[in-house]
Amino acid sequence: MPESPADRPSDHQDVTPEAWSGVHRGPLREGEWVRLVDGKGRRHNIALEAGKRFFSNRGHVEHDEMIGREEGFTVTASTGGEYLVFRPLLSEFVVSMPRGAAVVYPKDAAQIVAMADIFPGADVVEAGVGSGALTCSLLRAVGPHGTVTSYERREEFADVARQNVRQFFGGDHPAWQLRLGDLAEELPASGARCDRIILDMLAPWECLDAAADALRPGGIVCAYVATTTQLSRFTETVRVHGGFTDPQAWESLVRDWHVEGLAVRPGHKMIGHTAFLVTARRMAPGQKAPMKKRRPAPGAYGADYTGPRPADVPLDLPPDVYVDEP
Repeated sequence: MPESPADRPSDHQDVTPEAWSGVHRGPLREGEWVRLVDGKGRRHNIALEAGKRFFSNRGHVEHDEMIGREEGFTVTASTGGEYLVFRPLLSEFVVSMPRGAAVVYPKDAAQIVAMADIFPGADVVEAGVGSGALTCSLLRAVGPHGTVTSYERREEFADVARQNVRQFFGGDHPAWQLRLGDLAEELPASGARCDRIILDMLAPWECLDAAADALRPGGIVCAYVATTTQLSRFTETVRVHGGFTDPQAWESLVRDWHVEGLAVRPGHKMIGHTAFLVTARRMAPGQKAPMKKRRPAPGAYGADYTGPRPADVPLDLPPDVYVDEP
């Protein structure tokens, strides 16, 4: 007789703790966090504790009704309100966790992990830990055999991030080091080398020299900045440095869709601009990338421009003239 899915031992085995995934399988356990969602989409994150109750305007729900059950069920509150019960995903956890600083939203964290090519076993340095949202994604990507070293100037932010990361992974992740200080000073002093550097800070161009010295050839620097002035300053600083490939800059916009029978249309809300991302690859020592031929827009590097100036753009270039190389 074929074995039913419920009889398979693996269906109830938890994810191995050595994976440090922050994910659990099997019945809900006391101490785990769950997310309750009502019919209007309102969300509540709670830690399960035997004998306790969850209260809302829809009545109360006994924690004991949820402990021991497989996630993906509905519970009914004392006054009849229904809640959907699941363990929170990482993308759900980071937008509802306690904040010290603004978090890197899941759409941007996903872009950083993919476009900065964060791989298992990588040595990653992060400047500006914020509330720990991006840190969780980086630790997930590098796994227990990689390293993530986070630098944070403000102690209150570091405390919030430490608590959030510990809560998500269920303990102190062995691949993570959180250091209080300025990356521009602390990283060169440590003598550490790395594969990827993520700069989530007000003035990432101030850390570019330190990043260049620490990155292994072929490594990637990635900056996460909020404004166009920061975007321009960092991008041009990378160009002028000369030790990186030409930087690539972009942003991502996410729009939901309403799909119901024949009513298929864009949703009424979207996650628009949150930040710009810039990446560039480190050249080998003493090597420079071929100079990119480009024709700047009129006035791009004109008299009013005061930022870093690419080597192939003359200082006396009139705002409406540019002579390309033959």
